[in-house]
Amino acid sequence: MRYISVAEIATKWNVSERSVRNYCANGRVEGAFLTGKTWNIPENARKPERANKKVHEPATLLEILEDEKNRKYPGGIYHKTQIELTYNSNHMEGSRLTHDQTRYIFETNTIGVENEVLNVDDVIETANHFRCIDLMIDEAKAALTEKFIKELHFILKTGTSDSRLHWFAVGEYKTRANEVGGMATALPGEVAGQMKQLLAEYNAKKDKTLEDILEFHVKFERIHPFQDGNGRVGRLILFKECLKYNIVPFIIEDDIKLFYYRGLKEWDYERGYFRDTCLSAQDKYKAYLDYFEIKY
Repeated sequence: MRYISVAEIATKWNVSERSVRNYCANGRVEGAFLTGKTWNIPENARKPERANKKVHEPATLLEILEDEKNRKYPGGIYHKTQIELTYNSNHMEGSRLTHDQTRYIFETNTIGVENEVLNVDDVIETANHFRCIDLMIDEAKAALTEKFIKELHFILKTGTSDSRLHWFAVGEYKTRANEVGGMATALPGEVAGQMKQLLAEYNAKKDKTLEDILEFHVKFERIHPFQDGNGRVGRLILFKECLKYNIVPFIIEDDIKLFYYRGLKEWDYERGYFRDTCLSAQDKYKAYLDYFEIKY
């Protein structure tokens, strides 16, 4: 390693010698050391960034979610979203974990149980749903694809008792016919074709509106492509697409699930019912954003 003087590095970096000495004294030049009163600086040392250089601050909700996720920031909108979306979406599908238990799993990766019997699948699917939300945030800007949708399902259902059933296809489309709310859904042999058509029609629309996203959700749930987990995967997609198109996302909370299900059924002849239910949920999420002083 060749070392050069303060004067030489000052010329190289186009700064004053005083600035170079200050950089060195503050430990901002890697590998620099003193010999008596003389600084020895590696010839390949990088010029430190200016201390007052403006740093890009997250501006959109998606950027804030990404930033808080990457920094493992506690108590912010990412933290709130993880707990509220996971608790409500799982609870709608029969999870018996409480809101506090859901929060505790997220915050500590443990769960305390006293005089209570818990369903192991509820715990596994809660932890898995947290991972699904992380994937949703990471892939928010990407186009919606079958691969992404199947990956959400794979993460959600991995390790559950369903995943040990020979006929249950984790991360793949269903192999057995099923109903939802007493209504027939696509047969296993029809799912792949209907999903490809749905995605092609949706992705052909350049700028998606909330109406477009809601319509995709209704059609997705009617296809019901997986053996189980369709509601949770569908609601994750709803949230992702809202983030992508800078639309305030929303969480369907357990206490409005009957309105949500009714809206899905009535979409063909009364879209306003489902739309109003989602807008009401959106207002609730806007209240979270107001609390955290996030612009929308």
